[in-house]
Amino acid sequence: MDSSEIIVGLDVGSTKIACIVGRKNEYGKVEILGLGRADSLGVNRGVVENIQHTVNSISKAVSEASQSSGVEIKVVNVGIAGQHVRSLQHRGNIMRNSIEEEISRNDIDNLIENMYKLALPPGEDIIHVIPQEFIIDGQQGIREPIGMSGNCLEANFHIITGKVAAAKNIEKCVTKAGLEISDMILEPLASSEAVLSEQEKEAGVVLVDIGGGTTDMAIFQEEIIRHTAVIPLGGNVITEDIKEGCSIIRNQAEALKKSFGSALASENKDEEIVSIPGLKGREPKEISLKNLAHIIQARMEEIIEHVYYEIKASGYEKKLIAGIVLTGGGSQLKHAAQLTEFITGMDTRIGYPNEHLAKSPSGEVGSPMHATGVGLVIKGFQKTEYLKIQNKKAPGKIKPPGDGFFDRIFIKGKEFFEKDAEA
Repeated sequence: MDSSEIIVGLDVGSTKIACIVGRKNEYGKVEILGLGRADSLGVNRGVVENIQHTVNSISKAVSEASQSSGVEIKVVNVGIAGQHVRSLQHRGNIMRNSIEEEISRNDIDNLIENMYKLALPPGEDIIHVIPQEFIIDGQQGIREPIGMSGNCLEANFHIITGKVAAAKNIEKCVTKAGLEISDMILEPLASSEAVLSEQEKEAGVVLVDIGGGTTDMAIFQEEIIRHTAVIPLGGNVITEDIKEGCSIIRNQAEALKKSFGSALASENKDEEIVSIPGLKGREPKEISLKNLAHIIQARMEEIIEHVYYEIKASGYEKKLIAGIVLTGGGSQLKHAAQLTEFITGMDTRIGYPNEHLAKSPSGEVGSPMHATGVGLVIKGFQKTEYLKIQNKKAPGKIKPPGDGFFDRIFIKGKEFFEKDAEA
């Protein structure tokens, strides 16, 4: 199998680490070849807290994916999230030398590159710079400026930043597991590629990815990303609430949530009871499913209210015709979509990672919990296609899109040491 056709996505989450292998078929569609997963023991809310535990989990997931796909895995696309990630809006411009020359891809790359020079708080760096719309000599609302004429090229940008230390710790874990990072991608951007249609992005939609440690969201309107946010609450806090509220151990709480959990207490009858085995020969514990649903609903309401606050803060609340798409492991809770509709008043559906694949994935890969991993594979192919097109235009002068995080860290470090040597 030609390894150049294969892309690997590595989702380093707070609950699980998933490695997904994909390739393009003869029709240009993405096929999922293999999946490996491992419990995430060293990550909390998207941030690495134990290097060795994380390395072990990554190695286990990658080994499993390699066996199931028959592919030797060396290079991966990694997702990044966590409460340290934030976003901001900014406008930038460049003045061109000649109005006679058409605006080229180089002009846009230069404009994007200027955004990486923004002053940020210490310890932060830019993960992605995403152009929203362009302005040429005052003419607004231009989607594709290449080929047009003008002196002043401006653009509104959506800029996503994160803590350098958090990103470097993820890089360290991946490297220690014997892998190389091709690109680091914000997880809600990856998930959106897996579960949203182009029509939804055009109409206006909110992607809400409820993971174990965080809830990631992205708002699209007119096919442009308008807002991103990371909420430091996820499925793990629901499990902790069940553990405390029902006086059971964590594994039992997680199993109870997955098997019998509901986000709407009104959907459960008072007489519905589940029996939990007692510890070390003790009597079994009987738990009311209605009480369990009350515990889950209280925390889910908090998460959804945070999401709704971000929607209102974005200014696009009234422009989101396609409503909300829930994905991630937390979206699998029964009645999660109904509770979301009740709180926000917006149409809600569950997003499955099959929007841009050759065929709907079966089994575990088709679950919403693997939306990020599938999306990382799709984003990897998008970058590969971009580089192929650029290489055709300028052979030997391939330049990646203006959003590579570690590419820039490496380049900046190289420039710094070269200057130091000259001095």
